[in-house]
Amino acid sequence: MSNILDDRAAMERMDSMDALGALWGLPEQCARAFALADQVAWPDTGPLTNVVVTGLGGSAIGGDLLRVWGAGRLAVPVAVNRDYRLPAFVAADSLVFCVSYSGNTEETVAAYREAREKGARVAVLTSGGLLRDMAAADGVPLITVPGGISPRSATGYLFLPMVKALFRLGLVEDPGPAVRELVAHLERVREEIGPGVPEDRNPAKQLARRLLGRLPVIWGAAGTTEVVAQRFKGQINENAKAPAYWNVLPELDHNEVNGFAAPPEVLPLLAVVLLRDPGDHPRVALRLDVTRRIVAERVGLVTEMTARGEGRLARTYDLVYRGDYTSVYLAFLYGADPGPVPVIERLKKELAAL
Repeated sequence: MSNILDDRAAMERMDSMDALGALWGLPEQCARAFALADQVAWPDTGPLTNVVVTGLGGSAIGGDLLRVWGAGRLAVPVAVNRDYRLPAFVAADSLVFCVSYSGNTEETVAAYREAREKGARVAVLTSGGLLRDMAAADGVPLITVPGGISPRSATGYLFLPMVKALFRLGLVEDPGPAVRELVAHLERVREEIGPGVPEDRNPAKQLARRLLGRLPVIWGAAGTTEVVAQRFKGQINENAKAPAYWNVLPELDHNEVNGFAAPPEVLPLLAVVLLRDPGDHPRVALRLDVTRRIVAERVGLVTEMTARGEGRLARTYDLVYRGDYTSVYLAFLYGADPGPVPVIERLKKELAAL
């Protein structure tokens, strides 16, 4: 029997939306994305007290990346909003990034209108749709990203323009060197885990094989890998059409870790993936060690991924990239096309009819 993961032509036949091509092009996407905010005029609008990123799904993950990355760099907090309504604290001294790859996400359109009503400073990040039209009509700073790929494949476009915007607004130091390191690092990583690398030398294909037939549980660490855990979980859901779950240390050591005693027939099917980063708090690193030993006695598989790279951006995207590739390879192992998301499309269609 042939191995689908070592048959590139077979994978490409299953890949109707070219998820593999989008993954391969992520380094170039990140380089282009960082330059997009230079095309926008950013007026001096006075001091800010908070930054809010409002979006859903793949369009919100960029906000989570910004929140974690900005925690040690920004003097103001970053909040991520996944709702029709904005938090009550949003006011004239708030900067609200309205992010929707399609430009038609109904929750984000509603939040845009509320942000305008509140007098907040608003910027829009989209490839088109209603949001682009409203921003253009309202004279709101508009970052238009290329279309034609799925939102979850556009993580560079939906994150790095906001990083550049914050620099343009004088809120962070120049992130250019870190982004250039990120791009160079991803170029090296794809040579290790891309579709042309055989499974016996490809860590992402090997991890997908180990997750096959299991229920992945992805654990990250607060302040470093938490967003990667969330992203990895969502990529398995959307690409492999399979269930997966995520949580964060140290919080999970106060509840979830106790939930590995029953039901005994399910526990062998669980696959816990621990995400590590050299920047993890020392006590969290110890917790990862101890927690691994405890859960390994109960579940079918425990494995780890450790972030590589010098800077925080490179290390974060190192794990994002490896998780994304793993999820697509897992899709092929399940015989699934990683591109379409039919259940989400059905949900949107039924909601639109109500």
